[in-house]
Amino acid sequence: QVQLVESGGGLVQPGGSLRLSCAASGGIFSIYTMVWYRQAPGKQRELVATITSGGSANYADSVKGRFTISRDNAKNTMYLQMNSLKPEDTAVYYCNADTKRGDYWGQGTQVTVSS
Repeated sequence: QVQLVESGGGLVQPGGSLRLSCAASGGIFSIYTMVWYRQAPGKQRELVATITSGGSANYADSVKGRFTISRDNAKNTMYLQMNSLKPEDTAVYYCNADTKRGDYWGQGTQVTVSS
């Protein structure tokens, strides 16, 4: 099985930046498409960004131009660099691994954007 642990969340002012990390263990990280999701209180879970095993990235329109997804296969880690943060970015952010045997999820990390 794959284990995923998110880190890097916290409280930041509007316009600020955070970098989230997702550390993976087990499985073969380098072959998985990896995904960041987020879920705000009272809202459905939203796909934020994806990155393929080859490093091809896609983004939700709401974060395009502000967020950057990346991965370091040597470190079994995926990142989400979040710039120009807005209050509407406030959510729990979850890491997901799309594997042959199904999806695996981290525990989530809270991001709060507030003045």
